[in-house]
Amino acid sequence: MTQEHRSEPTATSPGGPEASGAGSGGAGSGGGAPGRGADYVDWEFAASVGRRMAPAGPTASPEEVGALVAELRDAAGRAARPVAETSGLQAPDDAPPPLVVDRSGWIAANAVSMKAMLAPVLDQVVAKRAKAGHEPSATAQRLGGRVTGAEVAGMLAWMSTKVLGQYDLAPESTPRLLLVAPNILTVERDLDVDSSDFRLWVALHEETHRVQFTAVPWLRQHILDAARDLGTELVPEGDQLGQRVQEIVAALPGVVRGESDITQVLATPEQRERLAEVTAVMSLLEGHADVIMDDVGPSVIPTVATIRRRFQQRRKGSGSVDRVLRRLLGLDAKMKQYRDGAVFVRHITDQVGRDGFNRVWESPETLPRALEIADPDAWLRRVHG
Repeated sequence: MTQEHRSEPTATSPGGPEASGAGSGGAGSGGGAPGRGADYVDWEFAASVGRRMAPAGPTASPEEVGALVAELRDAAGRAARPVAETSGLQAPDDAPPPLVVDRSGWIAANAVSMKAMLAPVLDQVVAKRAKAGHEPSATAQRLGGRVTGAEVAGMLAWMSTKVLGQYDLAPESTPRLLLVAPNILTVERDLDVDSSDFRLWVALHEETHRVQFTAVPWLRQHILDAARDLGTELVPEGDQLGQRVQEIVAALPGVVRGESDITQVLATPEQRERLAEVTAVMSLLEGHADVIMDDVGPSVIPTVATIRRRFQQRRKGSGSVDRVLRRLLGLDAKMKQYRDGAVFVRHITDQVGRDGFNRVWESPETLPRALEIADPDAWLRRVHG
């Protein structure tokens, strides 16, 4: 978000330190030994360039910026009780409060998390390339890290304009909820909806994610482990890298046209099965957050029906370039997760009530499997008998 003189505002955590550069000290590649996966991408460069590439947000006066940040903090606090009462999940008292950030802050935090998340996967890339006799020199790796960092920067800059809120799993630091102030302001203006209602509506969805990961202590590590394991499996052997690149390039036009999704390009049939299991859990989390948001909404948000209708219309009305980027980044699949997950949650809750549904949080074994997201009764038979 920008003020009238087009500079990013300072966004801070409630009562906490400045967050516009949240975590940026850990984003760098560090200068480790050649061949280390963490150096495959120059993360400090990616974060720095991404912040410079991120488009300016909506124009706002300093007074409007201050009011927005204060209201988002307040909305996050107001969302906690109704989400807990409706979901039956309670965040522990020591769970970090949400952090209100600008686009630069979101980019910095995500560069840190991506580095930690992808390091084991990139270690495999480097190891397999070395095994195949393709280990680069230190100079070549530094140059390659800059090139890859620039590509990551472009992705982060574009994504920083789309995300309203995110629960940052922060693999090697403190996980917490991020609310991206300039994007929330942009969307509420585009939709022409009541700003206070919209800010609380967003906070309800994102607070549900905070509760999911803090009230269910094993969930965060389970997802991190599953994603890293899958990412490692997706790395081809060194002698297959060239072939896989050619296959991806050949298949990308179909992804752009919407004839297939990005997973069809990147994964083998066996890997797609594993990916489907991870996707099932993400569908559960997104669908559950949407259901809780919609269940709580009418009692605390007078204009919730208008907000939901206009928000859904906005999702459908993306321009052609935006739709292509969404397909390439897998965001179309994420929209499907909201729909499928919400259907699953509502069906289970209708059949066995909230407490019966909440058995889903007991252990990794009670999470829905890929086929069960589309067939909730199969989950009921397996878990409830």
